[in-house]
Amino acid sequence: MGYAHWEVVPTRWKDNDVYGHVNNVVHYSLMDTVINSWLIAEGGLDIHRGPVIGLCVESHCNYHAAVEFPERLAIGLRVGHLGRSSVRYEVGIHRADRSECVAEGHFVHVFVDRETRRPVELTGTLRSALEALRAG
Repeated sequence: MGYAHWEVVPTRWKDNDVYGHVNNVVHYSLMDTVINSWLIAEGGLDIHRGPVIGLCVESHCNYHAAVEFPERLAIGLRVGHLGRSSVRYEVGIHRADRSECVAEGHFVHVFVDRETRRPVELTGTLRSALEALRAG
């Protein structure tokens, strides 16, 4: 599996769609939530007042198995690529016991100046935290 960070999250009643399984867009929400909660807790990202913010410029998800409410999911997170101002997160969504990967995806963030929206170099605590998530 090779994920540096794991977080267990529950599915919610509203996550099921009319076909009786967790809708595909929920997987993206789970990935986004785990990434951003990690950035706040470990990377020191201040999403409300900090000078730097991360903008999602690419996302992707492959689905391997259906998930239904109520179920707890283990979300694995790692950094697949760390650039000067961007990062590609790789995310695995597994059953809570990690016995089966139900979806795999990635998100690419470009970190920018909050005001100008121009890319900024990743430095300090944020860069160190992202390096600690690197795959391999």
